[in-house]
Amino acid sequence: MEWTGYIAAILIGISLGLTGSGGSILTMPVLVYLFRLEPALATTYSLFIVGSTSLAGAAGSYRRREISVATGLLFGISSVAAVLLTRHFLLPAIPATLFTSGSFTLSRDMAMMLLLSALMLAAARSMIRGKAQGTDAPLPGKWLLLLYGAGTGLVTGLLGAGGGFLLIPALVNLLKMPMRTAAGTSLFIIALNSLAGFAGDVGHFELQWPLLLTLSALALVGMAVGTRVSQRVSTTGLRKGFGWFVLAMAVFIIFKELNT
Repeated sequence: MEWTGYIAAILIGISLGLTGSGGSILTMPVLVYLFRLEPALATTYSLFIVGSTSLAGAAGSYRRREISVATGLLFGISSVAAVLLTRHFLLPAIPATLFTSGSFTLSRDMAMMLLLSALMLAAARSMIRGKAQGTDAPLPGKWLLLLYGAGTGLVTGLLGAGGGFLLIPALVNLLKMPMRTAAGTSLFIIALNSLAGFAGDVGHFELQWPLLLTLSALALVGMAVGTRVSQRVSTTGLRKGFGWFVLAMAVFIIFKELNT
């Protein structure tokens, strides 16, 4: 199944390059089901793969002036803090077994994958619906943005997902950003969160660096392809198509976790 995982790594990068979100949420299923990593360890791998890929994409957006660094840093203040606190305190405090009733046992690993699938359902819904770019609502204050950033950091720290599916709606609908600028800013925030979380994990886990670097390199290739395509075509149809794929993956995770 490894070759399937390598292809999936490219698709993850393509999605990040196209829309600035969505692809990172597939990294965990790829690592857990195709490369047989335990979910807790897989989050560390995911942070590096998603972080390095997003950083490359953010650099390209910066060169094209499709990024708001100030907004990214404002989000980053709270989101990076939330990532580090989650990785160091919340995640280690979760017991291996959460609940047992008869023959059913809810383990930490199962709970993480079910929570991830719930977030994937929300992400798929957002991508398929294709919400409009902007509303007449007033711009939020900085404290609301800091709170939103903390929520994104919690998701990143707990599940290893970049949180772009949370960031894009906030940047587009709350801050009235153009889609391309929102995508670039999302990648910048994801890179900050993910790489900070990974840096905090270094030394706590034994990592398979050849696998980690190979998957990251393939995701970077996908990122380059996705970015190039995004400059030439409308991403609306592609985004909806990817949304349906994420939806199918979420249903698969729920079915697999509840039938093992």
